[in-house]
Amino acid sequence: MATAAQGPNILVIMSDEHDAAVTGCYGDQLVATPHLDRLAASGVTFDACYCNSPLCVPSRLSFTAGRYVSQVSAWQNSSALPSDTMPTLPHILRQAGYTPYLCGKQHYDARRRYGFEEIPVAPSHNTAHKNGRGARRVVTDQSVNAPNWHQRAAEFQPANAGGHLDHDRAVTTAACRFLRDYQTAQNPFFLFAGYLSPHFPLLAPANLVARLRGKLPQPIPARPFAEQPYNLQHHQLGFGTMAASAHDIQNGRELYWALTEWFDNEVGQLLGALANSAVADNTIVVYTSDHGENKGDHGLWWKNCLYDHAARVPLIVSWPARWAGGQRRSGACSLVDLVATIAELAGTESHESWDGDSLINYLDSDQADWKDCAISEYYGHNICSGMTMYRSGPWKYIYHARIDANHGPQRELYHMTNDPTEQINLAEDPKQAARIAELHAAMVAELGAEPDAIEQRSRAELARGYGEQPGVLAPAC
Repeated sequence: MATAAQGPNILVIMSDEHDAAVTGCYGDQLVATPHLDRLAASGVTFDACYCNSPLCVPSRLSFTAGRYVSQVSAWQNSSALPSDTMPTLPHILRQAGYTPYLCGKQHYDARRRYGFEEIPVAPSHNTAHKNGRGARRVVTDQSVNAPNWHQRAAEFQPANAGGHLDHDRAVTTAACRFLRDYQTAQNPFFLFAGYLSPHFPLLAPANLVARLRGKLPQPIPARPFAEQPYNLQHHQLGFGTMAASAHDIQNGRELYWALTEWFDNEVGQLLGALANSAVADNTIVVYTSDHGENKGDHGLWWKNCLYDHAARVPLIVSWPARWAGGQRRSGACSLVDLVATIAELAGTESHESWDGDSLINYLDSDQADWKDCAISEYYGHNICSGMTMYRSGPWKYIYHARIDANHGPQRELYHMTNDPTEQINLAEDPKQAARIAELHAAMVAELGAEPDAIEQRSRAELARGYGEQPGVLAPAC
C-alpha cells in the first residue's frame, strides 16, 4: 500500500438525499446518470450500503467521527460533536500526513470544523449555531401538519437557479479549481466535496423535467395506516404528507428524478477536472450520499425512516490502479465502514473509538470474509421514539423503542431478497421469533446498549440542549 508521503489522494463526493435506486448503475432504467454510471464502470459498487442515520446532520457527524450517532449524541439537526479535537476522520488523516479539505456542505456548527481546512463556498451551509435541543411527538396527537406539506410542495417547480442549484455550482467550481491548481509536491489531499442535491426544495431545469413527464412509475404503496408502526404514522402526520395530492406526488417525483440528473452533470464536471489534473492516476474517488429520499414510497417523503429508499445509500469506490471496474459487492455495510476504509487507504489505522471496519479486503476480493451487517439509527424529528435498524444478510430488523407504558416497543422484519420493497412485515410471524431474538441480540451487542435505554438518554439530552459550547451538554437539573 502507498504511504501517505506518496499518496494516494482521496476525493469523496457526498450528495444529499440521493436514493441509490434512482441511479442507472443501481438499476433505474429511466434516470440519466451517465457520469455516476461511468464511475461505477471504473470502480466497485456496493449494493447494500447504509447511512448511519437517515437525517443530514446526524449522518454527517457520524461520518466525521467514525462512530454511530448514539455513541456521540448526534440525535438531530441541532447536534454537534462533543469536541472539536476528538479523533475525527480529518484529524486522523492529518496525523497521517494528509491535508483534509472541506468544500461545501457538512452542516457543521459555525464554530466547528473537526480538523478540516475549509475551501470557501457561497452560500455556505456550515454557519448555523447548534443548540442540541429537540423533542418527541405525543403519540396520541393525531393532528395533520398540512401547512408543512403545502409549504414544501409549493417549491416543487422547474428552475435553473436558486435553492441548492447555486450552492452546488459553487462547490463544483471551487473543487475543480482546487484540482487544477494542486501541486503534486504538496501533501496528499483528502478532498470532501459536499453537495446539497438532490435534497429538496425540488427545483430542476425545465428541459430535464419535460423529458420525464408522465413516465415515472407510481410509488411503492403504503400499508393501511393503522397497521403501520406509531413512528411511521407520525412521520406522515408531522410532515403533513397525508395532505399530498396525486398531482403533488407525480410532480415531486418527476422533479426529484430531474434534479438527480442535474446533479449527475455536476459530478461529471468534477470528474472531468480530475481526469485533466496532474493527480488523476493517483486519486481514489468515492461517491456516496448522507441518506436517501422517500419520494412518496410507502406514503412517505423526505427521509427520517429506515426503509431502503431512506436509509440505503449509493457507494462507489474507484481506483483503477488497484481495482478493476464494473465489480459489485452485495454484503451489508455502512458509512462508518467507509470511514475506516479511508483511513487504511491513507496508510493509517482506525482510531480505537471508531465503530466501523475497513472494507479493503472486501474491495480486493468478493470472496473475502466480511461481517455483512449494518446499523442505522434515527432519533430525529416527527417521531414518538427512536428507531434502530440492523441489517444482516437478507434480513432487515427494525426496532421502535418503547414510547410509554402503553405504547411500544414495535418491530419490523423484512426478507430483502424476497421482499425488496419491504411490504411484508414478518415480525408477528411466530416462526420468526427466534430470528428476531438473534437479530436483536446482535443489534444490542453492536451498539453496547439496549435501544430503549438509548432512547431515554436521547430524550434527556435533547431536553437539556447545549451550554455555551456546541456539543457540550447543559448541566443536568
